[in-house]
Order: sequence, then C-alpha cells, then structure tokens
Amino acid sequence: MQLEELREELRSAIPTIPDFPKQGILFYDVTAVMRAPELFHHVTQALASRCSGKEIDAIVGIDARGFIFGAALAYELNKPFVPVRKPGKLPPEVERIYYVLEYGEGELEIRKDAVSPGDKVVVIDDLLATGGTAKGTVELLQRIGAEVLECCFVVELPDLKGRDQLGQVEAFSIIQYEGS
Repeated sequence: MQLEELREELRSAIPTIPDFPKQGILFYDVTAVMRAPELFHHVTQALASRCSGKEIDAIVGIDARGFIFGAALAYELNKPFVPVRKPGKLPPEVERIYYVLEYGEGELEIRKDAVSPGDKVVVIDDLLATGGTAKGTVELLQRIGAEVLECCFVVELPDLKGRDQLGQVEAFSIIQYEGS
C-alpha cells in the first residue's frame, strides 16, 4: 500500500475524542488501528519500510501503545524489542527520567542493560504531540549509551511542535493532523 493511501485509511479509521483525558485536549484514538488487522499490518509495513536498509540493533517502544507498534515492528525486522516503561514496572537496575507532556508530567524508566553502548536504535510510539515523552525516551537511551537513529510515530500533531524537542534526532510520522 502506498503511503498516501495509508494516510487516507488512517484518517477514516482514527476517531477524535474531544476533552479527553482533560478538558481542551483532542484525543486521537489510535487503538482503532489495532482493531483493524489489515490496517495494523499496513502501518507495521510502512514503519518497516521506513527502517529498511538501516543498521538497527533494537526497536524501542514507549509505554504503552508504543509497545504494540514497536513489538510488531521488531518482529517484522527480526530485531530485539526494548520497552521504556512508567515507574515501578521494570526490575532493577533502571535509569529514570522526569518529563513534561501536553497535559501533565510523568516519569519513564529503562533497564540499564536494555541496550549496549553504541547500539543503534529506533524509537516507536503511537503519537507525537508536545514531544515530552519522546524527548525523555531519547535522553534515557543516550544516558545508557545508545545511538537513537530516529523516532517514528503513527500520528503527529505538528502544531504542538513535538519534533522541536528531539534535537538532532530525526522524526517520521505516517500521518499528521494539522490544527490540533
């Protein structure tokens, strides 16, 4: 499936929910993609195509929906999958970071032995908004010595300028919703 055709399918499939999880937030329910096996497959294929030809040591998925897309991509590419979790979900020893997002703040953790120094990784999440979670993940990975090649997202809200938070790390999104 061509990328433009996939974007049209995603636009039709992903509902928007106003005022969730807080007043003033427009939530894009990417879980609709997971309920449509063929569409989920096309998304996985688009991400795999994006990663094709790159020397990648691991795929890193951000808690929670990044796990779903990241694990599918890792399987497709035959690469290890590394979860970045909310606090208290991984056994010691972990590296932790605090971050700010569109509607609050949070913490993320990664096992210190999740990747080796110099490993080249791609970060996957379902949605890029303000970039706080992605930025925190990139910083965690860099702290433990990984090289982040790129961050990939299914959906991006470019008006919230999340890419700006990623510094020199390249970002890719399958679909963008302007004016969100």
